[in-house]
Amino acid sequence: MNNQDVTIFIIDDDKSVRRSLTLFLSSTDYHVESFGSSEEFLERESFCGTGCILLDINMEGKSGLELQEELLNMDSQLPIIFITGRGNIQMSVLALKKGAVNFLEKPFKDDELLFSISEALTLSRELKVKKAETLKACQLIKTLTPRENEILKYTMSGMLNKQIAYDLNIAEQTVKLHRHSICEKLGVKSVPEIIRIADKAGIIPYENKY
Repeated sequence: MNNQDVTIFIIDDDKSVRRSLTLFLSSTDYHVESFGSSEEFLERESFCGTGCILLDINMEGKSGLELQEELLNMDSQLPIIFITGRGNIQMSVLALKKGAVNFLEKPFKDDELLFSISEALTLSRELKVKKAETLKACQLIKTLTPRENEILKYTMSGMLNKQIAYDLNIAEQTVKLHRHSICEKLGVKSVPEIIRIADKAGIIPYENKY
């Protein structure tokens, strides 16, 4: 993947900072979009590609930390690198605890910025893959019938076919047939593979009473 396949978002209320960062990152072949405020960025349509945000922490209107909180609530997949000229330890700790990749104090070195961006883009790609896998798992789970979903949750708990049959008051052979159907619909051949997909889809197993 080359630099043009990703987007770096610069959010800073200092026009000169936005201009210098845009020129520098464009010179390294990154595609760049800049915004003068958190509100301006939030007006942009949702971005589903690979990228990251260079975010000033102290801005008029919604601060960088407030925007980070809002993006977390929106389940944004864009990693954040905070940049600031007036930061403090408390701010940096809070930002990093909430998932920021780095907290850079102005003026920062070009190499330091590029390294942080590289880290953020690696994370962005990982998050994108994870989200795609979760979406695919959820779509597969939706193909199951209510009874298959029920048996899936029992299976995740580690219960045997005869135990599931006893709990549901059905024949053990019926449980086997449902498991076979679950495997076919999910495109897998084993219980561990079933559990892996169910976990990605956020399915909560039933309690194993045995």
